[in-house]
Amino acid sequence: MSLSKVVLASNNAGKLKEFSAILGAASIEMLAQNTLGVSEADEPHLTFVENALAKARHASRVTGLPALADDSGLCVPALNNAPGVFSARYAAMHGGEKSDAANNRHLLSELAGHSNRSAYYVAVLVYLRFADDPCPVIVQGRWHGEITTQPAGEYGFGYDPYFYLPDLGQTAAQLSPEQKNACSHRGRALKTLLETLQSEAN
Repeated sequence: MSLSKVVLASNNAGKLKEFSAILGAASIEMLAQNTLGVSEADEPHLTFVENALAKARHASRVTGLPALADDSGLCVPALNNAPGVFSARYAAMHGGEKSDAANNRHLLSELAGHSNRSAYYVAVLVYLRFADDPCPVIVQGRWHGEITTQPAGEYGFGYDPYFYLPDLGQTAAQLSPEQKNACSHRGRALKTLLETLQSEAN
């Protein structure tokens, strides 16, 4: 089956840009699901892998194309790995608005008083060749850092301005898109996915 066109089961412009930059090098064209009339899938599950699988199946079933979905988020051990799968709506779940700024404010509030500010981003990718594919390709990437108290950087999205990388001395939002793709949780997962798909093709 040709991998030239794959529907991305997301309407997130930031994710589409990151995915396209990496997968484009392998001649894979990512098509955003909203350009193909695909509505957002429900994400009722408590794990990244279950939500990613649900999104990929929905997008593939509607379009008839192979589908790639990710479910990703920030896990903070001091908060029992919250916000986790609820990263995009962390503040909204506690009466706030659904926005990156509100999510970051809520995160800092919840971490106040904690000495352990370690955190890691998780990205779980699910690739389906067709909607009822019984053997989906599932890969995971993690990116470890810590939550800082002051934002820095103009790139990225989500929690990136507060996600500090001690080894680099910068936040994720201070990295250029190329730098971020080379070391991020999503970049790592995508590279593993590419290796898997290429091995299948051989």
